[in-house]
Amino acid sequence: MAAFTASDVKALREKTGAGMMDAKKALVEAEGDIEAAVDALRAKGLATAQKKSSRTAAEGLVGVAVSGTKGVAVEVNSETDFVAKNDQFQTFVRNTTAVALEQSSDDVDALKAAAYPDGGTVADKLTDNVATIGENQQVRRMKTVSVTNGMIVPYMHNAQAPNLGKIGVLVALESEAVADVLEPLGKQLAMHIAAAFPQALTAEDLDAEVIERERKVAAEKAAESGKPEAVQEKMVDGAIKKYAKENALLSQVFVMDNKTPIADVVAAAGKEAGTAITLVDYVRFQLGEGIEKEESDFAAEVAAAAGV
Repeated sequence: MAAFTASDVKALREKTGAGMMDAKKALVEAEGDIEAAVDALRAKGLATAQKKSSRTAAEGLVGVAVSGTKGVAVEVNSETDFVAKNDQFQTFVRNTTAVALEQSSDDVDALKAAAYPDGGTVADKLTDNVATIGENQQVRRMKTVSVTNGMIVPYMHNAQAPNLGKIGVLVALESEAVADVLEPLGKQLAMHIAAAFPQALTAEDLDAEVIERERKVAAEKAAESGKPEAVQEKMVDGAIKKYAKENALLSQVFVMDNKTPIADVVAAAGKEAGTAITLVDYVRFQLGEGIEKEESDFAAEVAAAAGV
């Protein structure tokens, strides 16, 4: 048997979209010849994912799962919203989210390499889904949150099925308070997060590059005012403070009353419960966020296909 490396298996999988075991078997049969292995996989219909892998997948589902004091959110993309309503796709997202809950990191490659409930790996099942459903699909991202004591509260906005939907939120509350206190508080905070789209938990956690970009924009606006340089500097500082206040979760104004900062909402709940409550982390995954969707002219596509 000709020798081949893990890099050869990876290269074959990237070329064909085939599963790990199928790629290894093809390399064994082809005696290490990657191109021959590609042809063999194509002949067996196991390389169909390759043709679809370049198509934009910006639809799909976000899944959330919680077990004890740990929760995870996972985004799995498809090309069309129609597939998101498919039972096979929903089962895959639900099972993959459950697998993610058992992972020790937020490494998507490790998640795809993990064992899938009905055999093979998550990546193998994904490849099978691409072949059978007929659309490009991607496990895009995951994020885990946890607490030592307290509760992880999940919330799904625009749910397609239980714990599957368009916007998934997890709220991590550290506290000795009972579930009857933490769960309703967590749900209200999660609804706020879904609506208000915070960029970070605190002002200090905001992306430094984003802050610098906002500072440049503010500086340009201040310069256009024609005011003295010292005044311009104060204008820029004020603009940055305003941006941080509006985009850091703990300083955002609660959407339920439009006046109370989130930090004060949490503090008040703790005071009423007689024990401290701390909002330590959160996740907000919105489907397709940051993916550039290709605009297509369906009429033009039909005309081109017909040779018009």
